[in-house]
Amino acid sequence: MSLYAARTARTIAILPVKSFGAAKQRLADMLGGGARRALAQAMFTDVLATLRRVPELDEIAVVTADRAAESAATGSRVTVLHDGAQAGQSAAALIGIRHALATGYERVLLVPGDTPLLEPREVAALIGGTSGLVIVADRHGTGTNALLLSPPDAFEPAFGPGSFARHVGAAEATQLPYRTDDVPGLTLDVDTPDDLAELAVALKARRGQAPSTRGALRQLERAGTWTAPVAQASA
Repeated sequence: MSLYAARTARTIAILPVKSFGAAKQRLADMLGGGARRALAQAMFTDVLATLRRVPELDEIAVVTADRAAESAATGSRVTVLHDGAQAGQSAAALIGIRHALATGYERVLLVPGDTPLLEPREVAALIGGTSGLVIVADRHGTGTNALLLSPPDAFEPAFGPGSFARHVGAAEATQLPYRTDDVPGLTLDVDTPDDLAELAVALKARRGQAPSTRGALRQLERAGTWTAPVAQASA
């Protein structure tokens, strides 16, 4: 595929969203069900808003069974795909991939709904001028927080613990060109109390970013259910 063809390839972003009521179970020791739901919904709202601001994306497919997510996924270029089985992120990604193939897309970008630090310019850079496959690791270097697949069915996503190594192995097996990328706004997904603390510190350095997530964190503080960490001064 030529560089020009890569830049003009029709690209769809696939955003799998677990039911907000069942999200973020690893935060259950510190946050109640309502707080976890509000946080998950806020992060999804910010990620979707970021994707909407990327003109290079031809479509955004939200794969979910959550009615609140479906209600938020409206407007130009946004499609809702129902996740009836609710069998996890990998299965939801496959629903999006099947839709992409059926509608003639050359590339899919798989992104999670709990990376509110993601910026439009990072998405544009990730998909710009790329042929083949891109794998983006989480901040620990073991999980996967984004996949760019061209063609969309180059290999079957297998998210979860250790997925970065699995995806690299799958990419190598295709014999297609691939690369691994470090995308700052995609490295931090929020699953644990440590992740939430890292997110709060990062947001203090990024004025105006992720407004819905900021609002959810402020509400948690006002309710007395969570206290934002104090950023350490640099030496």
